[in-house]
Amino acid sequence: MSEMTLFSKGGNTLPAHLKNLQLDATTKALMGGNGMGGKRISIRGNVFRMMVDGKEIAQNEDRAMNIIIAAANANVSRTYYAGTYQEGQATAPSCWSNDGVTPDVKSESPQASKCASCAQNIKGSGQGDSRACRFSQRLAVLLENDIRGDIYQLTLPAQSIFGAAENGKMPLQSYAKFLGGHGLPVTAVVTEMRFDTASATPRLTFKAVRPLDEDELTMTQEKGQSAEAKAAIASTAAQADGVTKVSAPTVVDTVTGVTVTPEMAHAVASGRKEQPKVQAEEVEAEPTKRTSKKAAPKDVADILDDWADV
Repeated sequence: MSEMTLFSKGGNTLPAHLKNLQLDATTKALMGGNGMGGKRISIRGNVFRMMVDGKEIAQNEDRAMNIIIAAANANVSRTYYAGTYQEGQATAPSCWSNDGVTPDVKSESPQASKCASCAQNIKGSGQGDSRACRFSQRLAVLLENDIRGDIYQLTLPAQSIFGAAENGKMPLQSYAKFLGGHGLPVTAVVTEMRFDTASATPRLTFKAVRPLDEDELTMTQEKGQSAEAKAAIASTAAQADGVTKVSAPTVVDTVTGVTVTPEMAHAVASGRKEQPKVQAEEVEAEPTKRTSKKAAPKDVADILDDWADV
């Protein structure tokens, strides 16, 4: 069976009696670590990439991909890298926050006691007018063509989370509010995630494709409570990839051109507008509040018709 099978429209070709097996002690011992698998979907370069333990094993170059959202981190997370991102380099963040309020206790180099007062949370601390500390939302997702299969972590950048619907394109929060406003859980539908080709950096928009049947819904609910799903929404991408230490970063002061340490870079960020260069894997837009008109309530049949037309 090809490694690409999981990302193909044909679905997993495993026989039925093998699809629901749990990993045994022998497999976990040979895998090393906790046997969680470290599976995630990256959207780097506007391509859906299947990552296992930090290695890319498959790609799906289609503009859209159907998933089922099984679980989500209740909070928007934050992640800060002290150095310059290098293509293909697995690097743990210097500081991160799962709840968006305080740095995680496992952070290698906490930048502040509170995220709100952190120098890396100030506009201009990153490239251009951006923040050096980036917003993200972690999801645990299933593939529509392999709903009984593995849980994948999906980490969305800010511009895939925030904002209003435009021309039928909905970022994650708008999508969830749309479904919730009609009494439908986001976990009860097959969701299409699609790259916005008008965006210069990876940006996904979402729409519902169809409701789950009863068996699919039961499976999704069970998977959403699994240890794999809980690990997916609680772990950074680096943790999912098995990276546990921060690599020595390259930080260059944009004024002096001198290579500095993360501590020196933090002092610079606190004291002047010119900041060390920070390049992210996925550049993120800042969240903005926009007003929108409330649509008249519709019944489920009308909603499904609308989904088909969007």
